[in-house]
Amino acid sequence: MLEEYLKQFLEHLRYERNVSQHTLRNYSSDLEQFHEHIAPPRAEGTREQIPVKDIDHLTIREWMANLHGLNKKKTSIARKLASLRTFFQFLVREGVLENNPAKLVATPRVERKLPNHLSMEDAVRFIETPDLETDLGKRDRAILEFLYATGMRVGELVNLNLKDIDFREKLVRVTGKRKKQRILPFGEPSLQALMFYLNEARPTFLNNCPPATRDDQAVFLNYQGTRITTRSVGRMVDKYIRECADIHDISPHSLRHSFATHLLDSGADLRDIQELLGHARLSTTQIYTHVSMEKLIEVYDRAHPKA
Repeated sequence: MLEEYLKQFLEHLRYERNVSQHTLRNYSSDLEQFHEHIAPPRAEGTREQIPVKDIDHLTIREWMANLHGLNKKKTSIARKLASLRTFFQFLVREGVLENNPAKLVATPRVERKLPNHLSMEDAVRFIETPDLETDLGKRDRAILEFLYATGMRVGELVNLNLKDIDFREKLVRVTGKRKKQRILPFGEPSLQALMFYLNEARPTFLNNCPPATRDDQAVFLNYQGTRITTRSVGRMVDKYIRECADIHDISPHSLRHSFATHLLDSGADLRDIQELLGHARLSTTQIYTHVSMEKLIEVYDRAHPKA
């Protein structure tokens, strides 16, 4: 029955594929929404038991149409379809099904959005916004410097431990998606900001936390002395955006986009950028070539006498 196979699939993702909690929540949410659509809970709390072999591509298309009717974004619908495809492919590999019914359903055409990034000048100005006279300002400056210098994801940054950083060689080991590790270099400005935070602010944060709950290994801490969260980093970035009046639509991920775009603009090889970003496929990294091309066209239109 569908409900039992859904549980098996989520356990497969958690224990065998070792996906992140964020990815697991997305799969669980998408598949539960599909389950509720084809087998709505009854008044007494039970629901009809649906054999997975009874689910065909028409069932899935009908759900897609329902999502369109609810004005769901195409990106959201495409992700839910991808979740279904992965689930049914799991059942094919397990010998439960002969074919994947979700493969017969076309993915909604999604307009590819170019990543939002800062100019080099704005990136420097934004990173230098935190007030270094305060402990939080010292920490925030180190965070922004590190995000821009390495291009790491925010989730990778908040999970950093002291043992992951080679201060002498200016290298940091990060654990990305599917627990894949990579080594990233960082520059002298990042090192100085990090050392300033570690020596001047982090000990104060640690002292605010009872020893029993203290995380001595976490690099970046909140004021209570516990490991900072991705949500806290997002709020911190929003705070500094408000202080930079003419910088808009920037998120923590924008520093990652800026890192990649500025490297490409400066002549870095696309495959090297792919390695630094931790992208599994080169096609994911190639979005930055479109960003650089837009800049090139803008410069051409502005500078060429026959443009």
